[in-house]
Amino acid sequence: MPTHFQDLFIPTLREDPAEAETRSHKLLLRAGYMRQLASGIYSILPLGQRALLRIIAIVREEMNAIGAQEFLLPAIHPADLWRETGRFDDMGEIMFRLKDRNRRDLVLGPTHEEVFTAIARDELRSYKQLPQIWYQIQNKFRDEARPKSGLLRVRQFTMKDSYTFDVDTIGLDAAYDKHDAAYRRIFSRCGLQFVGVEAHSGAMGGSSSQEFMVRSNAGEDDIAACPGCDYAANLEKATSRLDPVTDPAAGDDAPAEVHTPGQKTIAEIEVFLKWPALRQIKSLIYMAGDKPVMALVRGDHALSETKLATVMNVTEVRPAREDEIRELMGAAAGSLGPVHPPEGLTVVADEALKDRSNMACGANKDDYHLTGVTPARDFTATWFDLRTVNSGEGCPRCAGTLEVYRAIEIGHIFKLGTKYSESLGATFLDANGKARPLVMGSYGIGMERILASAVELYGDDAGIVLPPAIAPFDVILVPVKAKEEETRSATERFAGELEAAGFTVLVDDRNERPGVRFKDAELIGVPARITIGRGLAGGVVEVMDRRRRETIETPVAEAVARVQEILARAGGV
Repeated sequence: MPTHFQDLFIPTLREDPAEAETRSHKLLLRAGYMRQLASGIYSILPLGQRALLRIIAIVREEMNAIGAQEFLLPAIHPADLWRETGRFDDMGEIMFRLKDRNRRDLVLGPTHEEVFTAIARDELRSYKQLPQIWYQIQNKFRDEARPKSGLLRVRQFTMKDSYTFDVDTIGLDAAYDKHDAAYRRIFSRCGLQFVGVEAHSGAMGGSSSQEFMVRSNAGEDDIAACPGCDYAANLEKATSRLDPVTDPAAGDDAPAEVHTPGQKTIAEIEVFLKWPALRQIKSLIYMAGDKPVMALVRGDHALSETKLATVMNVTEVRPAREDEIRELMGAAAGSLGPVHPPEGLTVVADEALKDRSNMACGANKDDYHLTGVTPARDFTATWFDLRTVNSGEGCPRCAGTLEVYRAIEIGHIFKLGTKYSESLGATFLDANGKARPLVMGSYGIGMERILASAVELYGDDAGIVLPPAIAPFDVILVPVKAKEEETRSATERFAGELEAAGFTVLVDDRNERPGVRFKDAELIGVPARITIGRGLAGGVVEVMDRRRRETIETPVAEAVARVQEILARAGGV
């Protein structure tokens, strides 16, 4: 039986809510898919739930297809389990923490590596039980500092998280590849345009990871991608090919100290000394935990804090405060440099400074700089990739040029290795009876992010546009004069034929003006619409392709076939 509009709770809005900024936030509220309960916390209403259930069904089908077994684990965890891996402290303020009536520490799960590994520790004892792929679809909780953009940055969301357990890295590689292929099928079936990119593993750890991204200005990630090949990476991980720089030859003299009163920035020194930014060394003091580090990048480059944190083997770094810099260096920021640094200070430098000569930097003395500085000769440092890539730089894989753009993360897969199994003591006996740590992978997809990303990609000024696979209904029937017997009979006939063809049908026969119903049909994102109006007497109805916003008068006998064409075409977005 078709669903009738008046039987569903669909509280549509005519105006954009004042608090909404992104397209998906505005339209999901206007179309009655959700309502905000508190900052970053949303109630999903019937249309939103129907769409999410269709997404979940696709995810579940593809996970089952790779041999994954579905679990449902608790959302509330004992804190001691997280202490065993060290993540009770590492997760910081993003983790919701609470106490029970006996004052025992508990957390709301932001992810489930610890809990799944604890099950594996207790139950997987022999190599004969491996490999295993376990997954669940369940709520996660993260106390985001600045929830925003509707469903894109929230404090409670639905995640499919899966975990693999293998005897070695060969098995892990196979499990990782299975998930990579499954994720690509999931996102393709959901109608998304996406790209897989090299990613930073962050607090999850492990040897490598890949994110799946949808290009959108509503995203919070920056991606560097090459149109000429398949290279793509999160800016936290991206590298590039730089044009060579020819420096004036370095003389035998030591660096010269130059008075630069009031000149602190790279741009100011560029003007004051006539010394181009690409020939300056930018010296930055950061704190990695309680350890100071000096990071060096070219004057016209920006430091990647994520890359620096990776180099320093910490979760995050922070810029040192003015008082910390003064106490350590004896000078203020803007007059710092790597020549004669304080004893014991760790100095790391970006590889773009390697083999350079005759450069300028701060003198570690207020209002003074050094010129004629040559790395390796005048200071020592450990070399790493530390800089942030920019649009227009060369692709590291081909002769192409990189483009940097914003994107929404919809999935992330990790090769965890033995990080969690070692910290939790999850071992198995191999064929020789030797205890070895389980080799693990972790893989996540955000359900709400798939929905929001689709709205960001395809929504327009009239409302939501969704690929048929994840739309709450496939087709909506709008009988203009719903009380007339001929119209009512034709509506029932169309509904029956469409449902027999496997489509979900919504009938809007409310006692509202046709214009109101047409606007609602476009707003809520149903891919196809059949309008049964005055043309029915002449044997025709209007069939609308929501994505193209094309309406075609179609013979009654061909209407269902026309809808099938629209849905097939829309499914290939």
